[in-house]
Amino acid sequence: MIVSTVENRKMLIDPQTETLIRENVPKADALTGMADFFSTLSDQTRIRIVSALSISSMCVNDISNVLELNQTTVSHQLKNLRTIGIVNVKRQGKVAFYSLSDTVILDIMLSAVNFI
Repeated sequence: MIVSTVENRKMLIDPQTETLIRENVPKADALTGMADFFSTLSDQTRIRIVSALSISSMCVNDISNVLELNQTTVSHQLKNLRTIGIVNVKRQGKVAFYSLSDTVILDIMLSAVNFI
């Protein structure tokens, strides 16, 4: 049964549902940001770093040692995570400590684990 006809296109959804969808599907700028965010998290090394930072803020040396990664790799991946806004850096003298920028990041990671 066809419930709605919009611009000569037949749809099975009702007009209220159509309006709800049109109003709530993210717009182009939000979609770009979301795609960048998930693209950044699509790397296993970055996921490991984010997971470690969800437990404690750390410097590059500590991340490198605890995750058994090269310091150059850790620094490069932290730069990617900082660019998208997933991690923050706070300097204490010559040492930079990295942490998650928002607890929402942890929620997203936990949701992903629960989904899988």
